[in-house]
Amino acid sequence: MTYSLVLKEEIEKDLSKLSSSQKLLVYKQFKKLQTSPELGQPLGNKNGYNLSGCRKMYVDKKKVRIVYSILEEIVTVEVIAVGKRDDMAVYEKASERR
Repeated sequence: MTYSLVLKEEIEKDLSKLSSSQKLLVYKQFKKLQTSPELGQPLGNKNGYNLSGCRKMYVDKKKVRIVYSILEEIVTVEVIAVGKRDDMAVYEKASERR
């Protein structure tokens, strides 16, 4: 089954902060998510950010993370945040955007 991929509005801004090689790797992971969204690891309460129901996927040797949720009822993967690992910033963004 193929899932449609929905990106939050802010994802374009997230991607603009990455190098072009990192963007390419992120897009490759997006492709994988469409066919196998369960590949990412489940998140729960991450450093005080409630991300229950979300998953994370790594890019570029764990330097970049993709936070997303699977919406089974409409067969959709919603990408909530993309960002570098620094100071859990990607989890903070994801928490705010949920």
